[in-house]
Amino acid sequence: MRTFIAKKLHTYGPSMLSGTLLLFCFPTFDFFFLAWIALTPFLISLMDKKPSEAFRAGFYLGIPYFFGTLYWIYHSINHYGGVPLIPSLALVFLLCLYLSLYTGVFAALFAWKIATTRLPALFIAPVLWVTLEFLRSYALTGFPWSSLGYSQYLFLPVIQFADVTGIYGVSFLIVAVNGAIADFFIIKKRLRSMPLFPLSHTVIGFSLLFVFIAAVFFYGFRRLDEAPVGKTVRVSVIQGNIEQDRKWDLAYQREVFNTYKDITQAAAVLSPALIVWPETAAPFYFNSDRAFTQELISFQQTLNTYLLFGSVLVRESADGDSADSKNLLTNSAILLAPDGKPSLIYDKIHLVPFGEYVPFRKVLFFLDKLVSGIGDYAPGEHQLRGETPYGSFGVFICYEVVFPGLVRKTYSHGGDFMVTITNDAWFGTTSGPYQHFSVAVFRAVENRKPVIRAANTGISGFIDSRGKILGKTSLFQRTSMTMDIVTDARRSFYSRYGDLFSYLCIVITVLLLINVSRRQYGSAVRT
Repeated sequence: MRTFIAKKLHTYGPSMLSGTLLLFCFPTFDFFFLAWIALTPFLISLMDKKPSEAFRAGFYLGIPYFFGTLYWIYHSINHYGGVPLIPSLALVFLLCLYLSLYTGVFAALFAWKIATTRLPALFIAPVLWVTLEFLRSYALTGFPWSSLGYSQYLFLPVIQFADVTGIYGVSFLIVAVNGAIADFFIIKKRLRSMPLFPLSHTVIGFSLLFVFIAAVFFYGFRRLDEAPVGKTVRVSVIQGNIEQDRKWDLAYQREVFNTYKDITQAAAVLSPALIVWPETAAPFYFNSDRAFTQELISFQQTLNTYLLFGSVLVRESADGDSADSKNLLTNSAILLAPDGKPSLIYDKIHLVPFGEYVPFRKVLFFLDKLVSGIGDYAPGEHQLRGETPYGSFGVFICYEVVFPGLVRKTYSHGGDFMVTITNDAWFGTTSGPYQHFSVAVFRAVENRKPVIRAANTGISGFIDSRGKILGKTSLFQRTSMTMDIVTDARRSFYSRYGDLFSYLCIVITVLLLINVSRRQYGSAVRT
């Protein structure tokens, strides 16, 4: 038994070690420097493995990596979904098993190609990693959380080139550095098995990587030295800190509404041009509840400023006038002009699976009551920008900001700043709200737009167009924050052209697979 356990630890221990190191790279640990070496033991261990064994190694890497960074999902399932602790953790574990399939496929392909080509790991590994990370962002509605590049949100000089490549370019660079370190060890094994193995590929790879890193730092420091050129706008974000179980309780409706009004009235003394409330901050259906709607509009007219707030809107009935019909709801953001008239109504496009709708409803009908109101929300169809005298902006609700492609499309033809509103009360004091805030840093850099973030229980704050966090609130604090931000009308390469870098990685991956397959087929024919 001990021999069996020792053998398994020898085989899969490096994978578990690398996966564990990766989780410490993300908030709230923030040991981001570990990411540059964390994958090295894992990559080295794949050298002598067959693809099937390598797949298992990659799968074992994914379990601590994803569960360690996504454990916080259990909090909403357990505290607000009525699911006991152990089953709620089991559901999160099942999600992590699914995500681990991607790292498993990565490991299998890497082991296959490192054994059948002369290319160095510093080239093979990042290309494969980005391809699979990108696919994970879109497959089955997409789940791009825990992308490796997000670990570097505090490393501002390195992440500036994300305005060209997107977040995936940062992931590429991290894996390339890990691959280069692994090459020092892998090359020894290659030379033992093939004494005439050409070192030129590795030498060229190291040279290109050195040039790439130098260019990244040069570009990064240059961008950081460039001050945004735009209008200075004073903005207030309101953090109501409303408990999730009180948010839609009619007994607390007046208290919740008055809380936002009182905090807003205090912030208005500083004369902000825009005031932002969080996602679904209005404790009523805007327009449908006429009394509260008129009260909000009358209050808005006294502020002499724009007010952006989140509200649930009643759009239509799903089944007409039948007795069993349900109201079709949208999770929306409304911008009121100083005169109280709505100048923007944006309906959330990318809904949260199992929180706002049930994917594959006919199969997963038993999850219909996991969260109150689940399945009642309809997605929006159009990406809209709000227009104000000081510039235009896109608004992104909740985890929409996690999807770089969705955000980018809003700024492909221009824009001046970005607003994201959310309610992270679902996740308590776990690392979830901290991770969610850190993601917004990359949307700022990718699109060169300052970010205004309002969250019900935090973290609210401001990020400039270089990704620098200008200020942020604490969790579970009833407060407001007012800051002057500088808008930025520039259109980045990424905003204009999107994920060309990721598509290039996908093309290279396909070419590598075709090349390896042809070689193996040719060898089989000659045999």
